[in-house]
This record gives sequence, structure tokens and C-alpha cells, in this order.
Amino acid sequence: MKLRKWIATVAVTAGFALSASAAEPEKAKAPDPSLVSFGTLRAMAPETAQAKTAAWLTALGKMDKATFDAIWASEKSTSEKTLACIALGKPEAQAAIADARDITKDAPLSVPAVIADEKDPFVKANLGAAYARALAGKKVYEEALLAVADAKSEDMVDPSAFLFFKAVAEHSVAGYKKARKVDAVASLVRLLDDVTDAPDRYKMVATLMFFDLQNWSKDEKDLSNIGKLMDSSGRRLDLARGGQTTQDIQKRILFRLDEKIKELEEKAKGGS
Repeated sequence: MKLRKWIATVAVTAGFALSASAAEPEKAKAPDPSLVSFGTLRAMAPETAQAKTAAWLTALGKMDKATFDAIWASEKSTSEKTLACIALGKPEAQAAIADARDITKDAPLSVPAVIADEKDPFVKANLGAAYARALAGKKVYEEALLAVADAKSEDMVDPSAFLFFKAVAEHSVAGYKKARKVDAVASLVRLLDDVTDAPDRYKMVATLMFFDLQNWSKDEKDLSNIGKLMDSSGRRLDLARGGQTTQDIQKRILFRLDEKIKELEEKAKGGS
């Protein structure tokens, strides 16, 4: 179901009263065409993922046929089987993902070499997506996006999960990096328009995020935008990131609040 049809369905179901213009992306901030491909995406066939991992392990000289066959004979999902096979060639991959999930571990400041240095696009994409998803669970969105910076949806075993969690990270970071709003819109459009088998829960939340992005005020002094800066500052402080980026966000908050107060004072004077 294409984006506009899906939006109309959700609007009717949820009882939203929305204007036609609300469903249109901002023309001045259209997604970069290189970020969007108008094709059809669906979960990768298990046999395709199996063949890709087999070829990679064989090229590395790390194919353990008995273990490999046992993985693919298991009841795990295709994504889980793919990651398990990647771990045969790169045992450190499991440790990296485990660290990303561990709430007691500090948020990373860079992408692990096990991901960053991988040359195979399929392996790098799916390993990066798993790592990014684990980081997103801890709200470490900046490094989550770095982990999949050059990943393509077409290389993903589960493109719907990849696009969904990528959009979640982009939506959050856009609170203080406006350029990420364009990226978030592009990810959401791909998820809603191109992925044919995305779960309904992803589609519903993605549609709500899409509407939310379209309704962001263009006025930097708007309290909702100041609130987004506050949320970003609070999230980064929770991650023990009180460095220059967080300090810059806090300065913007104070500056915007000062502007808002002056604006309200001017209005009060004009009304007296």
C-alpha cells in the first residue's frame, strides 16, 4: 500500500482530521533522490541469505559445514541465522552486539572495527543493522546511525526493521540536527511505500512519525522545537555525554528561550 493510501487508511481508522497538505512532504526539504529508490523491498529469502553467508565464510576460509548447516536447520529467524553465521567468521561480532545491548556499558564513541572494516556489503550491512538496533534500544542514536551510514536496504535480510529503527534514530537526532529530518522522511517513505511485507506495528508507528515530522514548526522559537532541544540534551546527559555537542544544544536552548521571552514581552507591550 503506497504512502498516501496508507496515511488515508490510518487517518480514517484513528479518527484524525487532517488536511490534504499535511500528508505532503515539505517541498523545500525534499529527500535527496540518492536516498530513495522506487522499487519493491521484502524480507530476503532464507536461501539467499544462506548462500551469501556461505560464500563469505568460504572466502574467509572459515566455513564449518556442520555448524553452518546446524544453524540453518534451527528454528531461529533468518536474521538470527545470518548473524550466527557471521559470528563463525567474526567471533568478535557477537561481543560487539552484546556490549551495545548492555545497559551497564558506556555508550560507544565510534563504530567497532569489526563493523567499520568489513568489506562485504551484505555482511557489513546486516551486522551494522544489528549493532545499530541494539544501540537504539539504549537511545544511543548517533553511533547507531554511523553504524549503518553506507548500508543499503537491498542488502538487508530484514529491510523493514532496518528502515524502522533507522527512522527512529533519525527522528530523535533531528531534534537538534535539522538535516536528519530529511533522512527520517526518506526512511519512512521507503518503509511505507516500498517494503511489501513490513509488520503493521512498524507501519502504524512510521505513519505517526511521518505526520509528526510534517507538523514540526518552522519557527525555531516555537516551544515544541525548544522542547526537542531539551529532550536531546537530556538524552545525551543520561548517556554521560556532557561534551561540546551537548553544551552547544544547551546554549541554543537558552538563546531560544531568551528570544521567546522577548517576543512575549513585545506582544504584551503592544497589547497594553
